[in-house]
Amino acid sequence: MKIQWDKQTCSHSGNCVKSLPEVFKVVDGQFMIELDKATDAEVVKVINQCPSGAFNRVD
Repeated sequence: MKIQWDKQTCSHSGNCVKSLPEVFKVVDGQFMIELDKATDAEVVKVINQCPSGAFNRVD
């Protein structure tokens, strides 16, 4: 699975980082996504709860 994150759409609510901090994190000021740290189902659940809709699943 691949996902895209739209920086311009993101409202920076932090829901993704709070929900799956091992996947969604900020390192040295850069937002990072490490999909191999959780199951596809866990990631999809979090990105579907994004209030700004900044994530898109790309298959």
